[in-house]
Amino acid sequence: MYQWDFAALQPYWGLIWHGLLVTVLYTVTTVFAGLVIGLVTGIVRTTAPRWASVPLRGYIEVFRCTPLLVQLVWVYYALPVLIGVEMTAAMACFITLSLYAGSFYAEIFRGGIEAVDKGQWEAGRAIGMRRAKIFRRIVLPQAVQVMIPSFINQTILQLKNTSLVSVVAVGDLLYQGSVITAASYRPLEIYTTIAVIYFVVLFPLTLVADQVEARMGAHR
Repeated sequence: MYQWDFAALQPYWGLIWHGLLVTVLYTVTTVFAGLVIGLVTGIVRTTAPRWASVPLRGYIEVFRCTPLLVQLVWVYYALPVLIGVEMTAAMACFITLSLYAGSFYAEIFRGGIEAVDKGQWEAGRAIGMRRAKIFRRIVLPQAVQVMIPSFINQTILQLKNTSLVSVVAVGDLLYQGSVITAASYRPLEIYTTIAVIYFVVLFPLTLVADQVEARMGAHR
């Protein structure tokens, strides 16, 4: 019978916390970059002429309909060959995760904006407001309320997606786990610990998402 020994991991806690920090940093930075990309893309798709939104829809569908792992490997290994520029694993992962998140956030923004009643636009024009001001002062605040639960859920997925950066040797939590496993020969203890850490970080976020959805449902 297997003898569990979590005490054997004590010398490696520094690596574990470093990996968690890398995971959190990737989540925060790529979520922020993805929100910016998604906001711009979502606005253009809902307000620009059809010909202008077609390339953006292509970008969205490419990133939504291909596995993130394939995207990471392609950006890290193939893109530098095509553009003739060297790219570190960290930069390749940041670019890929940001564009991947942006494609989903773009659809969330688009859906939220289109969910606002068109009468809001007409009311703003009736009192002499310009289109940009109507969007900024009337439409976007209402759209954000609709989008908040989806934003939280997508951010939770983004944190889980960061575990894939270990494939290209970026030192996130999962990668540090593989390093510790090679040194300690205690795979059950280390991967159980990593799973527990992910759960402790993610479970409160899922509770927040559930509460927000419940409040939004009651408000509607």
